[in-house]
Amino acid sequence: MKSLETELKQLIIDALELEDITVNDIVSSEPLFNDGLCLDSIDALELGVALQKRYGIKLNAEAEETKRHFANVSNLALFVESQRQDRD
Repeated sequence: MKSLETELKQLIIDALELEDITVNDIVSSEPLFNDGLCLDSIDALELGVALQKRYGIKLNAEAEETKRHFANVSNLALFVESQRQDRD
């Protein structure tokens, strides 16, 4: 799972063009929005598109569970892994 978390961190950096941030700067358990990485709603949309392109994941932006999945990198990794298993 750690390698998936690292992969997701790099995806966040690349998709959102975060030039001054490295994979090591992102703590998997810290929030992606507000206090943590300080992403906003536009970043969430861009990240959602990047996840759909990379992993073929379908997201419902209005679903409460989607907000939980996007809470931090650890939750996002669990979600991506569960989607991979569902397709197998």
